[in-house]
Amino acid sequence: MNKHQQLFYTVNTVTAYHELLHLDKPEHPMVSVVDFSKVNYSNPMPGTSVILNLYCISLKQGADCVLRYGPKTYDFSEGVMSFFKPGQVLSVGHQSENVTDGYMLTFHPDFIQSFALSNKIRKYGFFDYRVTEALFLSEKEKKHIREIMAGIEQEYQTNIDGFSQEAIVSYIDLLLVYGNRYYNRQFITRKPQSDDLSTRFEQLLDEYFSNEDALVSGLPSVQYFADRLHLSPNYLGEMLRVSTGQSAQHHIQNKIIELAKTLLSTTRLSVAEIAYQLGFERPQSLNRLFKSKTNSSPLEYRASFN
Repeated sequence: MNKHQQLFYTVNTVTAYHELLHLDKPEHPMVSVVDFSKVNYSNPMPGTSVILNLYCISLKQGADCVLRYGPKTYDFSEGVMSFFKPGQVLSVGHQSENVTDGYMLTFHPDFIQSFALSNKIRKYGFFDYRVTEALFLSEKEKKHIREIMAGIEQEYQTNIDGFSQEAIVSYIDLLLVYGNRYYNRQFITRKPQSDDLSTRFEQLLDEYFSNEDALVSGLPSVQYFADRLHLSPNYLGEMLRVSTGQSAQHHIQNKIIELAKTLLSTTRLSVAEIAYQLGFERPQSLNRLFKSKTNSSPLEYRASFN
């Protein structure tokens, strides 16, 4: 394979993932937990990308391990927790060493299908964060996560019986609850960054409409601003909530309403002309948004100035 060639592997089962990493066959066909201090494994060869159709939660530290997630990379040497959902593409940096400290939990979506967690897990936005937005844990938090992972490992290594699946799913549920708690702590401790991000986001929002980008490209999306701020949409939204109490989408909608009010009160443009200027494809869409935010229609708002 030449250095410019990219090799893709699609991994659909836990067993196939173990084979790719040269790990022993998993104890259970749909779930595995790996304690990196107890195993030997091999990273995929350089230039290999893995399309992982599994959930994977890892706690890694103390190694020169660089993981690539799409176009971004992250160095695990400081010790972080990361969350991946089915369909995401992963690859390992060329000079990476094997991790020797931490855990990796991998499970097939079908493993939790008959449990409430199957729906609950979709609500955790951190499965859509980039690797550069991984969860940094304090020593106390790392100890707690290790205890939960060790609990899963103990249950995983025990002879499978009628309670094994329910017990492991309960541990996974607990792991995600604490992951969510610790992410929220991370946003709070990074509040100065959140405030700076809020300022930059508002500047980009102002520029989008002052440059009349809306006339050409239509309504701006959260993805548009996330790309320019080098963040995932979910992470951007969470950072803004900490700083302002509102999501990115609410900020965009509030800006649109603010501009619509200005145009309605200071110009003779029709509602349709204002809608198109703000990026709407149909005037009715502006009407619906305006009424939901102000309890009056655009024409009723304009009439209040006469």
